[in-house]
Amino acid sequence: MVKVQVSTNELVAGRYRLLEGVHHEEGREGWHGQDVESERPVTLTRSRLPAHLREEAELRTAVRITRESEALGLVCPGRVSVVIDVVEDKDFLWTVTARPEGVPLSALLGHGPVDYVRAARIGLGVLDVLGAAHQEGITHGDLSPGQVWVEERGGVTVAGFGLMGASASPRVTAPSYASPEQARGEGGGPATDLWALGAIMYEMVEGRPAIRDRGGLEATFRAVERLPIRAPLSAGPLGPAIQGLLRRDPVERVPESVVREALTRILKAELDEDSMPTETLPVFRDLDAPPARRVWGKVPLSRPVLLGGALAVTVVCFAGLTAAGGLSERGTSASGPASSPKVSATPSPTPSASPSSTVAQPAPSTSPSPSSSSSASASPSPSPTRTDDPPAGFFRYTAPQGFSVALPKGWKPVRTESSADGSYRVTLGASGDPRTLVVTYSTQLTSDPVAVWREVDTSLRGDSIAYERLGDIRAVTYQGYKGADMEWLSTNDGVRERTFGRGYLIGDHEGFSLRWTTPAADWDTAADRAALTTFLRTFKGGSQ
Repeated sequence: MVKVQVSTNELVAGRYRLLEGVHHEEGREGWHGQDVESERPVTLTRSRLPAHLREEAELRTAVRITRESEALGLVCPGRVSVVIDVVEDKDFLWTVTARPEGVPLSALLGHGPVDYVRAARIGLGVLDVLGAAHQEGITHGDLSPGQVWVEERGGVTVAGFGLMGASASPRVTAPSYASPEQARGEGGGPATDLWALGAIMYEMVEGRPAIRDRGGLEATFRAVERLPIRAPLSAGPLGPAIQGLLRRDPVERVPESVVREALTRILKAELDEDSMPTETLPVFRDLDAPPARRVWGKVPLSRPVLLGGALAVTVVCFAGLTAAGGLSERGTSASGPASSPKVSATPSPTPSASPSSTVAQPAPSTSPSPSSSSSASASPSPSPTRTDDPPAGFFRYTAPQGFSVALPKGWKPVRTESSADGSYRVTLGASGDPRTLVVTYSTQLTSDPVAVWREVDTSLRGDSIAYERLGDIRAVTYQGYKGADMEWLSTNDGVRERTFGRGYLIGDHEGFSLRWTTPAADWDTAADRAALTTFLRTFKGGSQ
């Protein structure tokens, strides 16, 4: 490894001519260049030298970096930038590679966000390389958009292996993509690479970094470690995977296999959509078009959604986001309460109607996964005797939106979302409690509650991780109104969860839904069964 001093009037190491700058990140710059001896094109990357490399023998550093890139080049031919030379320049390190195809992802992002399908395709390409590296015992530890090269037809090449690895030295390049454990100086591992992948995909769909660079290493590291991350708004079905990767505790991050399954499913859905007639597949949402009919738990976006091919998304699928979970730092929404809904004139339910009676159609036997309970417990059987007094351990909560329900003590709204037509969704829960109750009021429903849940079922299959519906959708009568129940399993941060959903109509197009989500392993516990029974027995929607 040769020590050099570089200026605009001399070659790097007396051999490599800089031709054109191609990307710039905090602590890292890249150029297209030329090897003047062989006259072949090369790419040169100048990175701030980590402390642990400054202390290493120069030859050992060069050998380790080239060896790691060569090993991965054999495992992933054409998908890893193989290092052909390493040059030290004071506190910086130059790595010289054959010029990859395409452009750095950082340059691509300079033109704005990409649609979630393309983000999934690029993310899967990067994940394949990372997975191969992790199987070889190699951690990248320095992944960022400047280290990912994207070809026009979708191929991906990953550069930068060997600079950081699993070192405990704080990351010194592109710190806004550092994981929280790297920001704390705890070193890295495979989970560190997964965080960086999540941050990259977040920026691809949102057009902005998950954590912005604060102009200095320490300030940026503090932001990475402490600041909450806003949930992505433009990720579509990619959202659960991104949020699962951006868990601050590395143990809780979604495993590679689960992320791969989610990304593959998105791409497969895109291929299936491509086989449909093109006239039914708009690329942009028409802002002047009337609002799409909503299903339980959906609230429309107030922005256009850009798609990269065949699938149009016009609403946020709250059902999928709730089933798959969200970032723990999301907190309570600042959107504020929506006005109480005005219920359309409908016949009042008869006094004799049991508020929680279920006139269900027979459900066929199912074979749920081992984490689910037997199908016999699928439909809750709350007591037919109504009482508005909350049982021990519960309190009566009345929401600003107008609904009320008995909640476990310590629970409160943790997120509130609303739309201009009066629809809203309120997520209720407590810190440290993995369970949630989601109350949704919608104003654009069909007259068939079973059909409404079928639409939710379709959305969940595309939006949730390891989704599995349990049994059939069951027609019910709830508080004298026409309704339907549905249950499903999904995976959130590696935890299998089970959700019970009940939706019912209170007018021609208006209705409520309740969705109770709990770890599947706890589904049949006395506490969870009592909670669900209490929710269904005590819920009052709006002006009911």
